[in-house]
Amino acid sequence: MHEVAKDFGLPTKTITEILTKYATAPKNHMQVLTDHELSLIFDYLTQHNQVANIQAIFAEAYQEKPAAKTETKDESKSAPAKEKAEGKAAPAKPQGTQPQAAAPKAETKAPQATQATTTRVPQKKIVDTRKGGDVNLAKYDERLETLGGERADRMQRQQRGGKEKIRSNNQRRGNMTFSNKRKQDEAERMRRLQLEIAKKAPVKVMIPDEISVGELASRMKKTGAEVVKCLMKNGVMASLSQLIDFDTAAIIAEELGCKVEKEVVVTIEEKLIDDHEDKPEDLVPRAPVVVVMGHVDHGKTSLLDTIRNTSVASGEAGGITQHIGAYQVQVNGKPITFLDTPGHEAFTSMRARGAMITDIAILMVAADDGIMPQTVESINHAKAANIPIIVAINKIDKPEANPDRVLQQLTEYGLVPEDWGGETICCKVSAKKNIGIENLLEMVTLTAEMEELKANPNRAGQGTVIEARLDKGRGPVATLLVQNGTLKQGDIIIAGTAVGRIRVMTDYKGNRLTEAGPSVPVEIAGLSEAPEAGSPFFAVADERMARELVEQRKAEARAKAAAPVQKVSLENLFDQIQAGERKELPLIVKADVQGSVEAVKASLEKLSNDEVNVRVIHGGVGAINESDVMLAASSSAIIVGFNVRPDAAARDGAVRQNVDMRMYRVIYDCIDEITAAMKGMLAPKYREVVLGHAEVRQTYKVSGVGTIAGCYVQDGKIVRNCSVRVVRDGIVIHEGHLASLKRFKDDAKEVAENYECGMTIEKFNDIKEGDIIEGFTMEEIPR
Repeated sequence: MHEVAKDFGLPTKTITEILTKYATAPKNHMQVLTDHELSLIFDYLTQHNQVANIQAIFAEAYQEKPAAKTETKDESKSAPAKEKAEGKAAPAKPQGTQPQAAAPKAETKAPQATQATTTRVPQKKIVDTRKGGDVNLAKYDERLETLGGERADRMQRQQRGGKEKIRSNNQRRGNMTFSNKRKQDEAERMRRLQLEIAKKAPVKVMIPDEISVGELASRMKKTGAEVVKCLMKNGVMASLSQLIDFDTAAIIAEELGCKVEKEVVVTIEEKLIDDHEDKPEDLVPRAPVVVVMGHVDHGKTSLLDTIRNTSVASGEAGGITQHIGAYQVQVNGKPITFLDTPGHEAFTSMRARGAMITDIAILMVAADDGIMPQTVESINHAKAANIPIIVAINKIDKPEANPDRVLQQLTEYGLVPEDWGGETICCKVSAKKNIGIENLLEMVTLTAEMEELKANPNRAGQGTVIEARLDKGRGPVATLLVQNGTLKQGDIIIAGTAVGRIRVMTDYKGNRLTEAGPSVPVEIAGLSEAPEAGSPFFAVADERMARELVEQRKAEARAKAAAPVQKVSLENLFDQIQAGERKELPLIVKADVQGSVEAVKASLEKLSNDEVNVRVIHGGVGAINESDVMLAASSSAIIVGFNVRPDAAARDGAVRQNVDMRMYRVIYDCIDEITAAMKGMLAPKYREVVLGHAEVRQTYKVSGVGTIAGCYVQDGKIVRNCSVRVVRDGIVIHEGHLASLKRFKDDAKEVAENYECGMTIEKFNDIKEGDIIEGFTMEEIPR
């Protein structure tokens, strides 16, 4: 601040007062001023130190060349003397400028030309526009600002009593007056000169795919009005803020005498992230990444523990000291990477983000239990991800084990064992007794060889975040799986909206690493935040650009959260088929009994035609759960329910992820609706609006009335005369109408959330404690 005051020759106090009045009070005289604050100061000083007349500027800009030396000699001598005699202070000399150009002889006839100037060494270089060079109009603005500053400087010194001496080699001619004609001539000459220059050197304009009218005007160095006028001539009505395409902008620019070039916009992501394809000769074999899936208590954890303990050095009592959700084992000198994440997570949430991280799935099936609902889910998840499945039939040491029954059940789900002429590898193992584990691992390496898994270690590391957490001592800690390239300690990495430098990198045993190649799981510290599991990470070269990209991604995420998500639903199915976006309609079928699942599945798959293939990617018994919604979201599938309802978590998940769930009681309704949707003839007239859910806490039998349910409203509200359905363990028992609704002894119009009530249902008395009564209405959809 004190430097600005010094430049203007003002006391710092004056600048402080200006800022206090028009901006914020500065802390001290050493404060660094922003552009905004400087503009305020300049505006204030310019307004309060107006130049007396425009001649002063021209007098500074062009020194006149005297027409007749004899006439002007005496006057040139007398001019400073005259001013001195009148007690005028000479203006402060602007520093660092060069001699100004002489005016043309034609102008020496003007009366003002009789006054000559003394020689001086001005500071600013003034371009002689009369020689046809480029006119830098910004210099004139600077000149005005300088003069304003000089005037302020002079006034300030006069206030202090005029004691200071002003050093100047040249006295300003203060009382020169230009006639109106002279001003007009000057303006006309300047205009002609600008036009000539514009013709000689057309402005080169870079235009992107889209540009606002105002931005185009500033790039062409034209006024907004000129551009709008030109657009109107071409039949385009656009305001300054409106966007116009490249073709329109190019026509306008060319009409206004500019040279057009296409501006290629390279995004930060393209500059920063190296995503070139690897050459075949650069690729080397890599270790397979394996995930273990299966039903609860079928031995997934036991298998992983057995594999891990056999591969750990015997010195490490109790197995792994520090285990990080992924680890490597050696089989005949070949490494295999195991992911210790829940099987579904490895496929659904990560696949939803487009990250295919697993190469092989091991499906655990207990020999005594056989195939269970979660086993079926696991098979469907792996098939949807298009990953080879190796079946491990566990617990063969148990007396009740029946491996043949398991093999028989597998064929029902399209997994035909090799022994039976199929392609599915089946290994009989016992995780606890360590039977058949070696054989299983050999089969994994064999399958990996068949897959020919390769990567290029000689490039910047990239891969997927497996999991991340906040550690009290180390901050955000992330487990990464390197999928290509080599990750080194000290690398700058970007993962989703997290960015940072790798401070520490450890393997699954907790040993420090300096670098990690493809298929190696590592734990790193040093990120700005814990990234989302499943987000891809990249090692990059420029930290500043990486931080910029992260800010951009955060802004996009906020915008995306605000925008509605476009997912497949029966309403927009036909449009997507027409647009060629959908060649396949994935469905998830849930029903009350297995027979219904099979029947619905077979009926729906028959609907396939030339344009779209209907595929049931998962079928199961019971209520629609969160896992179904996750699979639907990652596969863009529609959920079809028969006599079942979604649980609370599934309902919330479906709304959040925009998954279309359709509930039916009659199979033909479902087939008709999906057929109509595929033909684009779906016209639902009504839609169901769920009002709320109430839990039956107690039941009372009253003669002449029937069963009264004492209920607690869990969410929403229950309205008198609404339609209701009774749901028991996710299965719809009855659908009908509410006969009565009471609060204590009085009839109630509606009962809100967290209140108790009594209700009876028309023609239905089989109500039991724990049942959920769902209230809903049918709402007409305007066409």
